[in-house]
Amino acid sequence: MKWRKLSREKEEGNVEYKLKIIKPNKERIEKLASQMRYRLREGGGEAIYEIGVADDGTLIGLSEEEIRETLQWLQMAAEKIGAKISILREGRGRKGKVLELLVRMVKEDFPIYVMIPVLGNVDSGKSTLISVLCSGELDDGNGLARSKVVRFLHELKSGRTSSISSHFLGFDEIGNIVNYNLATPLDEAEVFLNSSKLVCFVDLGGHERYLRTTLKGVTGRSPDYVMLCVAANAGLIGTAKEHLGITIVLKIPAFIVITKIDMVPMEITSRVIDEVVKILKKPGINKIPIIINEIDDVIVAARNMTSRRIVPIFLVSNTTGEGLELLRIFLNVLPPRLKWEEKLDKPFKMYVEEKFNVRGVGTVISGLALQGEVKVDDYMQLGPFRDGSFRLVKIRSIHVNRVNVDKAVAGQEVCLALRNASYDEVEKGMCI
Repeated sequence: MKWRKLSREKEEGNVEYKLKIIKPNKERIEKLASQMRYRLREGGGEAIYEIGVADDGTLIGLSEEEIRETLQWLQMAAEKIGAKISILREGRGRKGKVLELLVRMVKEDFPIYVMIPVLGNVDSGKSTLISVLCSGELDDGNGLARSKVVRFLHELKSGRTSSISSHFLGFDEIGNIVNYNLATPLDEAEVFLNSSKLVCFVDLGGHERYLRTTLKGVTGRSPDYVMLCVAANAGLIGTAKEHLGITIVLKIPAFIVITKIDMVPMEITSRVIDEVVKILKKPGINKIPIIINEIDDVIVAARNMTSRRIVPIFLVSNTTGEGLELLRIFLNVLPPRLKWEEKLDKPFKMYVEEKFNVRGVGTVISGLALQGEVKVDDYMQLGPFRDGSFRLVKIRSIHVNRVNVDKAVAGQEVCLALRNASYDEVEKGMCI
């Protein structure tokens, strides 16, 4: 495929251009590894390498032999720093082949983490889409998929999500989906333990009655991106417009998934697309919509998501599977937006989102770690209690994604078992 010329290579960021690498000496290999480590750090554990491309972005291209040798030396550099390389796409330059590579760190302590709240009007297929993506099993058109991810019986009966729940899609170091090879694809702990990259979907209610809960789910989790679902048989109606407004006001990059395209003729879907595009281009919103039709659209959109100007639009069916593969590729290459590593040196801080009284354990609190790190047996200040005071509590144990760990760091969903704080005394909204 013929690519367009790329922009000039930048010193910062996670994108590196390499024309070719031919017979480098040991010192050159070390330099390549050091450079790759820098690009990975800039991208939060992921980097993009353009092979056969000059520093000014000109697509030169390489012969098959040059491609093989260049890949060989890059693989050697990646192994030195504990990274893996996979090919995203191929193109043609002036003299031969051009490659785009994804470089990803192999999991050490914790996987790369991308947080994505899922918004949209009631009955737009949010829970169904999450289930299909995370389980790999299509819906039967009668609620089978969403029944796997609901939390409460009344949600199953009504077909409407009223609470906040998280579900995980894991990728290994070369971009394969981990969930689909597990005995239980929705097992949070197993997905966490086997993944180099985790996409956390936060399933939120679409009915206006639950708008406050939905707002809490977005604002309380420092999301990287938002996925907005729009049903092809309904259009951008109800709370969907309010949800889009929330992403704009909070300056969170968003992508749109038009669901249920199997239920209506293409002309109806086209009408919904036109409606969405028209709203995105309005003054004050001023976004650049991209209809995703092929893998090149996916790569371009993912690389530019952090600019907040680009809004990719996917067309999918949860019953036939149409369009889902492009969405999966997009989620694989979508880079983390927030730089949590910059907050690791600060004192630990977390707001209490949920509290539990666990038999044999005692008081347990959960929330998003906003900064710093916490270890088992650490002492922390918790409060304010009703008299305005803070109290010293001891961390008895820590769980991250249902896995017992010795420490947790900024950017993770954490559960902390506490000593010296009773369940009745602890309230949501407290800070530790």
